[in-house]
Amino acid sequence: MSTTTLPDIREDADLRASAPGPWQTVVWNDPVNLMSYVVRVFRDYFGYSTARATALMLDVHERGHAVVSEGPREQMELHAAAMHDYGLWATVRKAPL
Repeated sequence: MSTTTLPDIREDADLRASAPGPWQTVVWNDPVNLMSYVVRVFRDYFGYSTARATALMLDVHERGHAVVSEGPREQMELHAAAMHDYGLWATVRKAPL
């Protein structure tokens, strides 16, 4: 009778370790949404103040995009999906070092 040795597998390994962060949620300018709507989305979803939401909206409008959030990749993907649900264009990218 032969015995088989199973490989040593760590079940508690963190798979996110392969994707070091931080990551960013980026909202892009689009020809559809009104500036006031974008401010409202940033206030409602992220809880930003009117001043912060307006500054981010102006970055989107004038510079073409704005980093609206930074953190772990999974959370940024949730934020991007939420922005899509609001009708905004959003992507996730790794934050520059």
